[in-house]
Amino acid sequence: SYYEEVLVVRVHSELLELEKLPKNLKHMELWERRYREINDFEHYLVDNGVEILKFFLHLSKDEQKKRFLGRLEAEDKNWKYSEADVKERAFWDDYQAAYEDMLNNTSTERAPWHVVPADHKWFTRVVVADAVVNKLEEMDPRYPKVDEQRKEELAAARKLLESEK
Repeated sequence: SYYEEVLVVRVHSELLELEKLPKNLKHMELWERRYREINDFEHYLVDNGVEILKFFLHLSKDEQKKRFLGRLEAEDKNWKYSEADVKERAFWDDYQAAYEDMLNNTSTERAPWHVVPADHKWFTRVVVADAVVNKLEEMDPRYPKVDEQRKEELAAARKLLESEK
């Protein structure tokens, strides 16, 4: 996700060094530019008919720990465990600050963030599903109408297929 460019690299400045950015780019100007570019890109998408729903699933530190322990204890969840996840917990406060800054700078009228409490999966799923359903109802999608010419083409195709041996 392009949001990683304002999250992980913000917390881990050593990754930012690997990007070989121009030396004259000041630290805060970089984040402001990246937020602007994200907003411009999403503005472009919306202007071209793309509906954007952004969900930030807010998980508490205690719940995250509980889920990580569950991945270690349940054999069928071992595949979900990543050593990097546990290492990144040491940067919890830094990530929280980066998330807050990202949300404040990239939630726009055209592409707002939905911040969803995620400690209870059932509740998270209800909130996300409700937002998706509301957006679909607002969009009111419909199958395309088939005009008379197209109906004739379809009838000819059916006749051709049915005549095959």
